Amino acid sequence: MQVIDYKCPNCGSSMVFDSETGMLTCQSCGRKDNIEQHADPLAAPNSYAEGEAVEYHCKSCGAIVITDAETTATVCSFCGSPIVLGDRLTGKLAPVKVIPFAISKEEAMAAFRKWCRNGRLTPNGFMTADRVKGITGMYVPFWLYDLNNHIEVQAHGTKVRSYRQGDYQYTETSHFEVYRKIRLDYRNVPIDASVKMNDELMDKLEPFPYEQLKSFKTPYLAGFLAEKYSYTDEELFPRAKQKISAFIDAYIRSTMSGYSTVTNTSKQIDTPFQPADYVLLPVWVVHYDYKRLAYTFAMNGQTGKVVGKPPISKAKVSAWFAGVAGISFLGMKLLAVLSGGGLW
Repeated sequence: MQVIDYKCPNCGSSMVFDSETGMLTCQSCGRKDNIEQHADPLAAPNSYAEGEAVEYHCKSCGAIVITDAETTATVCSFCGSPIVLGDRLTGKLAPVKVIPFAISKEEAMAAFRKWCRNGRLTPNGFMTADRVKGITGMYVPFWLYDLNNHIEVQAHGTKVRSYRQGDYQYTETSHFEVYRKIRLDYRNVPIDASVKMNDELMDKLEPFPYEQLKSFKTPYLAGFLAEKYSYTDEELFPRAKQKISAFIDAYIRSTMSGYSTVTNTSKQIDTPFQPADYVLLPVWVVHYDYKRLAYTFAMNGQTGKVVGKPPISKAKVSAWFAGVAGISFLGMKLLAVLSGGGLW
């Protein structure tokens, strides 16, 4: 087993990744270390085999660390020290890239509260009490696919022209056989690979700034939670193809403009499988309790985008519709007056 706990050379306290500076930082004495110049403890080989039962111990207090099988980074429940489980990040489990957090915990909480207050249809008092049960910075495992699509489409198209000659109106319909051969490539198509994360929630967090991808180093995980993938890139390949299907259809339609109608008679899409890149992407997860119901919200750890479904006030919804109806009614009356009609 391999437990990684970054200790400050100055004071011996645990160091964590600081999203503001992008450096490994000691919260006690303020020391900051450049991550790119840090030695990677995962360079040394280990004998860990996936699926083995391994007992971890916190290097700071000696407590036994109990985690789910998917966890790769956590904090000690007893002393709060950040812990990276290095032997779960090697071999096939080693991420290729990581996008570090750019938003701190305090910034994430402030943005979340602002987002909730801006919800005009949420119940009164939704954020008046401290109902946030917890906010967690988590590196979620994703596969990034490059999808090279070879497309052949046959379709039947028509062009309709109307014209008048003398006393007669004519409609002329021309028929065409349409053929398109297309090469359409998509880069960095993200599919979350964690069984615990809601796929719809993760999809809505996009886009992530992939220009911020960095070669994976364990210090980026210090102070955050992280998980390894639950599904392989081959297992999630069908979902990746399904994710781009609507974009492919839209592109095909764009190449057949100028026709009155187009009906596909044949469509073949060949997307050969290519191994995807295993990456970790930053997500703040907020658990919120309101009237005995639990709500989960997620925030993109780089862009600050918040997604989730807050509770909706039926009274506010009714008032909103009544207001819209009233404005529409007054607008019609005003139009009637301007047109010479009476007020009532």
